[in-house]
Amino acid sequence: MSNPQFNSVEVGTLLPSLVLPPLNRTTLALYAGASGDHVPLHIDIDFARKAGMPDVFGHGMLTVAWLSRILTGWVSQHLIRKLDVRFIGITHLYNEVTCSGRVVEKLEQDGEHRVRVEIQACNQYGDKKVVGEALIALP
Repeated sequence: MSNPQFNSVEVGTLLPSLVLPPLNRTTLALYAGASGDHVPLHIDIDFARKAGMPDVFGHGMLTVAWLSRILTGWVSQHLIRKLDVRFIGITHLYNEVTCSGRVVEKLEQDGEHRVRVEIQACNQYGDKKVVGEALIALP
């Protein structure tokens, strides 16, 4: 991986987007098994319906994992200093999630050149599901 250089990154620089296939039951089952998160709302349609939902829906941390991929696709993981996220919407079955990010600040902190990046995961209708920001050290 070739990490971007601090001097070549500008405020407004867009990170490469990540477009995912529609969320399906197989993905939910695989994520539940890998993460150990077997909350019935995500894997049991009867339970989800009894809770007032039309169907099962995505784990919030699955969406965060996807969102994190745009960072690790841009820089080596060891350069990520901080990641803050906020869950603002449910990722329903068959939502097609797009993750994107944009540099919003360049700064020096703790003796390092860093950039602050706003990130978001939205469905195919533009509805935000997870938003946040990351602080990344750049050489």
